[in-house]
Amino acid sequence: MSTPIASLQNAHIKAVVKLSKRRQRDRARMTVVEGAREVARALARGVTPAEAYVCDALIQGAEGQAARQQLEELAAARRARLYAVTPEVFAKIAYREDSGGLLLIIPYLETDLNSLPLGDPPFLAVIEGVEKPGNLGAILRTADAAGADGVIVCRAPGQPATDVHNPNVVRASLGALFSVPVAEADSATVIDWLRARGVRMVITSPDASIRYTRADMRGPVAVVMGSESHGLSPHWFAAADEQVVIPMHGMADSLNLATSTALLLYEVVRQREENDKMRG
Repeated sequence: MSTPIASLQNAHIKAVVKLSKRRQRDRARMTVVEGAREVARALARGVTPAEAYVCDALIQGAEGQAARQQLEELAAARRARLYAVTPEVFAKIAYREDSGGLLLIIPYLETDLNSLPLGDPPFLAVIEGVEKPGNLGAILRTADAAGADGVIVCRAPGQPATDVHNPNVVRASLGALFSVPVAEADSATVIDWLRARGVRMVITSPDASIRYTRADMRGPVAVVMGSESHGLSPHWFAAADEQVVIPMHGMADSLNLATSTALLLYEVVRQREENDKMRG
């Protein structure tokens, strides 16, 4: 590897820093992955970075060293450009302080609805208008753990599109963005797509009369959740096959979006496991 980049004015470093802005990410169709665990999981899922930046002085642990070796191999095969940087330069390009000396620039991950690998029966999470990257990242972690087929992110009418490739989504997902297929589409398109495949749409509403634990979610199901500030758009209330409520017994009148989604996803898991036991 060449002499580490030590100048903050280096053209490559300036280009990486620009990716901190969504406009620049969308223009380049590139985003940033940092951290030994996240980088290792991206590489394990076959993600090939356009560029990789390493700071040997900051790399610790077997996972980080193994990821660095993989990057060396990709660079030797001329599949990725690899740059060494000093700790000062790495601190400039990293989003967080504990990135472990590894940072990738990767192309956007784009999955078409029709490319989602549906199970038998299908099991999906649909999120409309999620505003906080941390919430989306946490939902991806839960979807991965619960074994969902994928996550569909919808743009709420009149609201900006969710920034799926925000580096904080990668961080909050702990790399689950690379293991859970994510598709993006407008709500009307998703509703038609789910109906065409016989997938029941289950939404939450404080006005619903059925508790989420009593709704039948053993068959093809999509758990549909809306943003904390706006909730779901009217499209989903008109289309839903089931409206359920999460009981609230305290002063709070709502739960964090990621928490609510986790409850419903794991309710699907619980019901399906009980159903399998009864069959067995």
